[in-house]
Amino acid sequence: MKRDPLAGRIPIILITGFLGSGKTTLLGKLLRHPGMDRAAVVINELGDVAIDHLLVATSSEQMTLLGNGCLCCTVRTDLQETLREMFIRRRAGEVIDFDRVFVETTGLADPVPVLHSFQSDGLLGAQYRLDGVVTVVDAVNGMGQLDTMPEAVKQAAVADRIVLSKTDIAGDVSELLSRLKTLNPFVSITKAIQGEIDPALLVNLSPGSEKALPAELSRWLGDGNTYLGKKLRGNHDAAIHTFSLRFEHPFTWDGLNAALQTLTALRGPDLLRVKGIVNVEGESGPVILQAAQHVIHPPVTLEAWRDADRSTRIVFITRNIARESVESLFVAVGALEKQKS
Repeated sequence: MKRDPLAGRIPIILITGFLGSGKTTLLGKLLRHPGMDRAAVVINELGDVAIDHLLVATSSEQMTLLGNGCLCCTVRTDLQETLREMFIRRRAGEVIDFDRVFVETTGLADPVPVLHSFQSDGLLGAQYRLDGVVTVVDAVNGMGQLDTMPEAVKQAAVADRIVLSKTDIAGDVSELLSRLKTLNPFVSITKAIQGEIDPALLVNLSPGSEKALPAELSRWLGDGNTYLGKKLRGNHDAAIHTFSLRFEHPFTWDGLNAALQTLTALRGPDLLRVKGIVNVEGESGPVILQAAQHVIHPPVTLEAWRDADRSTRIVFITRNIARESVESLFVAVGALEKQKS
């Protein structure tokens, strides 16, 4: 029997969000839930005194605390080493048999280099899989942060799920919700009241098995199942473009790789998020595609198509890259493939 390449890997949920957004409060209450008793957590802190781990009331066996710095730069290697050590100790029975890992970044972190850590480390790639990115947005200060802090914009743009915190004291949040949905139309947004949220909303964010059902894929792609092209409105987000492309004809592996490699080589820093399901010649099911900036995660082929729609659907969130430019590249690569055949 063919081994399912996703199901055996431990899911990692990356929790990010700007300073003071409520990441630690959310994580602390999440870990007190009975269904989270086998979760492990890695918390990164900024500053000389480690205090966040004191706010997360959980046993030392469930948590590894990183030292000073930011996950996106100085301690990125420590994150990789920590995850490797955690897995080795889990296998040796020295820590709990954890079934998922939450990684909380500092408020100033760029999530993309953290994602690159998972893709570039062979052991991590063999034992862990990225389940998704959860971004916590402060309902009170979120608009101002999106207006002035590029990190906050990027954290929201790469999210698979946004948790809106402090809604109990924020008043009307409709403008912020509209702003977030304009910035990232494909994201699911959930409100947390005093940090409380259903844990089920923060897990299984991406297909966790090659037997993924259409509903899972639809939820993962969000509104990207709809053929749309859109430039964001507003003075502050005008550089961010969100769109999805649909292709009816199958790709070859060479053609798909050529398009992705060309795109990342030319405009890698401006590819904030790419995800999709791709019809590739010779494969029994759709291929799951994920990328962020220059990082392309190893593609995984699902067991079979689950409905009659065999079209390729790819969602893009970009900075200063028009939909027409990306579509033209894929069309050109497809034309070259036809000439070869």
